[in-house]
Amino acid sequence: MQFRYAVTAAAIGLSLAGCQRTAYNDSYSAPPLQAQPVNPVQSSQLPPAGGANGSQFPAAPTGAPSAANPQQQQAMAASAMDVTKESMVGSWKVSNAGASCDMFLTLTNLGSGSRGGTRGCSGELTSMGSWEVSGKQVLLKNRDGSTIGTVYKTADSRFDGSTASGQPLSLSR
Repeated sequence: MQFRYAVTAAAIGLSLAGCQRTAYNDSYSAPPLQAQPVNPVQSSQLPPAGGANGSQFPAAPTGAPSAANPQQQQAMAASAMDVTKESMVGSWKVSNAGASCDMFLTLTNLGSGSRGGTRGCSGELTSMGSWEVSGKQVLLKNRDGSTIGTVYKTADSRFDGSTASGQPLSLSR
């Protein structure tokens, strides 16, 4: 019987030993961080929302070829090479007003044209949703079906033209 009491006492002792509170020694912990001075906040008036020209958009660059210039369009159309939809399918490097981006053209039907899109482009080309071949020109259209650019084949793997706003536009592989 004494053995039974000894085992019970040992079990109670071990269980209570696991409940002991352990205190941490503060001499081993890192000191608290010191507050750092903060530079004073500066304030100033922002320029008007419309900018210098009163519009929320920057002024159009001067000297850019205009898509509305009939002589330029006629000259491109007259010297353009024949183009087929099948030859347009795939990935194109785009140069638009000095910036570069990518264009992808497919044969998947979308409205009166074929599905297409851009990556990394700015301006009108960000809204591109479709394209189609009309004679010797390639029409780039937004998701509403409005023409946002026109290009003509000028070499085996190159197309040149302009956006609807008159910015120069080139496609190449």
